[in-house]
Amino acid sequence: MERAARHGSVLGIDVGTARIGVAVSDPDGRVAVPIATVAAGSPEDLEAIAAIAEEHAVNEVVVGLPLRMDGGRGSAAEAAEAFGARLAERLGLPIRFEDERLSTVEADRALAATGAGGRERRKSVDRSAAAVILQSYLDRRGRAGTYP
Repeated sequence: MERAARHGSVLGIDVGTARIGVAVSDPDGRVAVPIATVAAGSPEDLEAIAAIAEEHAVNEVVVGLPLRMDGGRGSAAEAAEAFGARLAERLGLPIRFEDERLSTVEADRALAATGAGGRERRKSVDRSAAAVILQSYLDRRGRAGTYP
């Protein structure tokens, strides 16, 4: 599909203190799919994400921005922005930030609705939260008529 090859996918990132959830869109940028969880806090986390980005021909990255419920920025949002800056430098791709308030709660509820047990949910909630963040971005972009 020429259009897909020309535009590439969008990567979604949910930055946590212990784990980083990763999701990717289809090449047309319409559907987010959870794909991986990467250990956070080491230089290898950027390399693992870079390998995923290359594998999926990513041309844009969306990082979840954990704003406070009042919309303000706290230390978690600052950490996500700093991670996004390091990721932009490493990948050389545009980084967008998406409000991720309650994305983990939404992901956990969706996993529970599928019958996933507590242990299984804990193992996959980070990548599912990344998919929630990415899907929110893709949907907003689609409503604005700015699909690639």
